[in-house]
Amino acid sequence: MGNVFGRIERPSRVTEQDRAILQLKQQRDKLKQYQRKLTVQLEKERLLAKQLLKDGRKERALLLLKKKRYQDQLLDKTETQISNLERVVQDLEFAQIEVKVLEGLKIGNDCLKKMHEALSIEEIERIMEETQDAVEYQKQIDEMLAGSLSQEDEEAVLAELEAIAQISSVLKDEDVKLPEVPNEPLPPVPELKKERKPAEVEQDGEILLA
Repeated sequence: MGNVFGRIERPSRVTEQDRAILQLKQQRDKLKQYQRKLTVQLEKERLLAKQLLKDGRKERALLLLKKKRYQDQLLDKTETQISNLERVVQDLEFAQIEVKVLEGLKIGNDCLKKMHEALSIEEIERIMEETQDAVEYQKQIDEMLAGSLSQEDEEAVLAELEAIAQISSVLKDEDVKLPEVPNEPLPPVPELKKERKPAEVEQDGEILLA
């Protein structure tokens, strides 16, 4: 049974720059493989030319060395191409980083712009004025308190502060013991005697209390 709703295709996170970088790296890796293979082949041909000279086959050795010389030039070109590919890959990767940095700066600038719109110049000036008024008011209070207390009052306040600090230090150092809760059961409460109501006696038409 097939999917009724169909398959939801999510947007790919791979960009064209990512694909280009991947292709360049694949080409670079292939060139490196060719470079290693050619290096091994050149070493074998160098040893073979040495053996041909030893066997007196100079013409054959000369032809082999000419071939080796051509392959050496190919090896140099391969090294240059690898370097160029690596340089292009690095430039593309760095360009991607620059794009991300620019995107981050754009987001930051948009946030700053919204914050500036939320706080207008008038609002900032009002807040600063209120802050300055609060500072001036506190300064006036401090000046009033400083002028209303004499030297003796200042010394009394400091002495009281020192006494409170000492009491707090003593209470902190000493453990305050609370009274223990008794474990023994409490004695029973005596029952109160009920008062007997006086009896009523009727005599000669009158009700008397006995």
